[in-house]
Amino acid sequence: MKTYSAKPAEVEKKWVMIDASGLIVGRLASIVAMRLRGKHKPTYTPHVDCGDNVIIVNAEKVVLTGRKREQKVYHHHTGFIGGIKERSARSILEGRFPQRVVEKAIERMLPRGPLGRQQLGNLRVYAGPEHPHTAQQPETIDIAAMNRKNTRSA
Repeated sequence: MKTYSAKPAEVEKKWVMIDASGLIVGRLASIVAMRLRGKHKPTYTPHVDCGDNVIIVNAEKVVLTGRKREQKVYHHHTGFIGGIKERSARSILEGRFPQRVVEKAIERMLPRGPLGRQQLGNLRVYAGPEHPHTAQQPETIDIAAMNRKNTRSA
């Protein structure tokens, strides 16, 4: 028996949509990262982008468990000496781009390198309920129904 190795031309990509309202960030990110990599398919090949295109709506309504909303800190560097800045998850979620919390959680679960960047390009995250991808006819996935621990009321 020979090992199957998918070629980029043979990969079939689906469009899936996930409503993130009330979902826990880490659990949502791990499921989405697995979908982006293609590990849910029997034809998974580690060196080929065989994952789906994922649309996440209502990213501003995600839930962080425990006291992470106040205590979790995101760092970034300005590029100048001593220019490390930090923001709490609460300030990001209440700020102008609340979808960045979900984007960062998913980005950090993907491999670093050219393939990881290509797979991250298949992710679209929107803070509100609207998205411009209705022409792709995305299939809706209910992550809250997969496991009772995936959801929590805010």
